[in-house]
Amino acid sequence: MTLTLPSPASPLKIGTRGSPLALAQAYETRARLSATFDLPEDAFEIVVIKTTGDNRALIAADKPLKDIGGKGLFTKEIEEAMLSGAIDIAVHSMKDMPVAQPEGLCLDCYLPREDVRDAFVSLKYETLQDMPEGALIGSSSLRRRAQLLHRFPHLTAVEFRGNVQTRMQKLGDGVADATFLAMAGLNRLGMADVARSGMAPDDMLPAVAQGAIGIERRSDDDRAAEMLAAIHDVETAQRLAAERAFLEALDGSCETPIAGLAELSGGTLRLRGEVLRPDGSEVIAEDRSCAIEDGVELGRDMARDMLQQAGPNFFSWR
Repeated sequence: MTLTLPSPASPLKIGTRGSPLALAQAYETRARLSATFDLPEDAFEIVVIKTTGDNRALIAADKPLKDIGGKGLFTKEIEEAMLSGAIDIAVHSMKDMPVAQPEGLCLDCYLPREDVRDAFVSLKYETLQDMPEGALIGSSSLRRRAQLLHRFPHLTAVEFRGNVQTRMQKLGDGVADATFLAMAGLNRLGMADVARSGMAPDDMLPAVAQGAIGIERRSDDDRAAEMLAAIHDVETAQRLAAERAFLEALDGSCETPIAGLAELSGGTLRLRGEVLRPDGSEVIAEDRSCAIEDGVELGRDMARDMLQQAGPNFFSWR
């Protein structure tokens, strides 16, 4: 099959949310496709789609994600647009993606992964360790809140949502004394200086797939498949395959605090995982290694063994 490339007259339509970070990720995708196929930028059209998760009233109210629909809040409308043909591909933050895609869509292209760490952000304090008893940490992430309460029980976690700009405004307004953001997002926005410090994975294990961009397409779109294969990063795919298999086997929703990180060294994959009670009172952690090609099986096995360790009472909050 001869590949029919897009052109300014017939552009490839790239769907994205409208936040500054989502747009930065769409622009990165466009730049990589443009460079790889030697096409002008206007051979690609950025199509902004408002999702339920972008509802300003929900963000302002700081409602927990699990209470208003979970991860699908950030993808449903975009995926509907792709299935209808309104867009050709969609760019996503992989940590926001459910582990399963709707029928007719697939997710098999990842860009090179950015910094996986969480960033500590505060207008008052240099480090998490500097914060006094009762100080407020704002976060909408069940994982971050549980990890915080487990390791720093003298601090108080409060619900806190919004993009980088919204969260910085909330810090300025005194809603919280500090928060966490993904270092990858700050780097992509050219705002790395917002972070007081990066949290080492030993201190705060990141979310599954944090720092990775995924590009979704229609399963039967051969042109999109061929173009995306040319910018696909294999190492990121190998790491995410293990992490997302671990997540799926544990609990693919956003109702359980789960952390996971796969790293490669030579032919070996190291996978670290945690599952926590939301109040931080208990954590179950594993750290295992295997051959890279066995990463998916390792992720599933590790999740199964952790569930056995947890027992039925561990999930009594559900």
